[in-house]
Amino acid sequence: MPTSKVLFRNVSILDSTGADPYPGDVLVEDDRIAAVGSVGAARADGAQVVEGHGRTLMSGLCDAHTHFSWNNSADLDGLGTMPVEEHLLFCIESAKTYIDSGYTMCLGAASAKDRLDVVCRDAIDAGRIPGPRYLANGPEIAVTGGALIKSITKFADGPDGMRKAVRELIDLGVDQIKLSMTGEEITGTQRAEDTYFSDEETAAAVTEAHRRGKRVCAHARSAESVKMCVRNHVDIVYHASFTDAEGQDMLEEAKDWVFVAPGINWLVATLYEAESFGFPQEAAEAVGYKKELETAIEGLCEMHRRGVRILPGGDYGFAWTPHGTYARDLEHFVELLGFTPMEAILSATALGGEIMLRPDELGKVQPGYLADLILVDGDPLADITVLQHQEKINYIMKDGRFHKEAGEAPAQTPPDPGNLDRNAAPVG
Repeated sequence: MPTSKVLFRNVSILDSTGADPYPGDVLVEDDRIAAVGSVGAARADGAQVVEGHGRTLMSGLCDAHTHFSWNNSADLDGLGTMPVEEHLLFCIESAKTYIDSGYTMCLGAASAKDRLDVVCRDAIDAGRIPGPRYLANGPEIAVTGGALIKSITKFADGPDGMRKAVRELIDLGVDQIKLSMTGEEITGTQRAEDTYFSDEETAAAVTEAHRRGKRVCAHARSAESVKMCVRNHVDIVYHASFTDAEGQDMLEEAKDWVFVAPGINWLVATLYEAESFGFPQEAAEAVGYKKELETAIEGLCEMHRRGVRILPGGDYGFAWTPHGTYARDLEHFVELLGFTPMEAILSATALGGEIMLRPDELGKVQPGYLADLILVDGDPLADITVLQHQEKINYIMKDGRFHKEAGEAPAQTPPDPGNLDRNAAPVG
């Protein structure tokens, strides 16, 4: 059960409305934010007090492209051969790593085995394991000859095959469907600018999913695949690296319902940081990753200018994009895509609430919202990289319950004993 009443006192409130941070207090009652700004003594009576000492209180973060079951390995085929028992344990550890990193919202982008995502989601919801709010996926669907990793793929061909595959995944209990529509250069055989799905197959998969109340996301790097996604109402477009001018126009027209999660850290890390895992920069450039990164940056800057909703989530869980490094995406948004730090924060919080389908409950520090909060020792607007350091995220709360309580105040700012609630639960 959540703590019945908690007062975060003297914090810098970054509320994700777009307003500048401001000093004040935040009161949590049960699982909801009850008051923000000025909290009277009578209303706060009996609350556990967390002295903020000016630290930043903000919404928990969202990763829009999550793979609990990607196992930090350079052996891509090993995702399929890893025994399911050990694989489930790894997924449980991944879920904990996400919330340890301040991520309280995650959208599953594919599971390496049928029920790994679903089982983890249900265990988190039941309080059996720690983890973020999670929307579960199943194995990604590919056409014959179009799989990125055969051992973790569900194959379907033609409209009827797509309908059947979608129905089978929905029967497993997934929240959304993943289509693998294009190639990926690291495979050595599948080009990122190739498109393997037809309009008819895409339409059949989306229609069947939507008819059952499920959304569709897609691995879509090529220009044609992005346009195919928009034409057929794919809800979440992953990557979108080679989006052309026509695709930009289509995304802008669809910006009220479509999301783009580019996974920009995958491109950066694969190009510059995979050498020790057998994929040096020269090889990455030779197969096209430098071209793709440069093209993606240009296209994503244009999408941002046009107001397309772009969210972080960088395909974490490979050897060179390990779990626990999730907030690198926010740095890339600022350094590469032209986002202001505030815009990057909003993409990971307020837009997170939108992509999780709970915009009036998640992603903001506002009265009535669910109490999914992080207390940060630093100012993310001054240094966006502070969110990459778990030790700087002093408190993590989800549903009004503390997942982490690291200390009463930053080491350099000793607490004032006269301001502490003597009845507060011990912290630290």
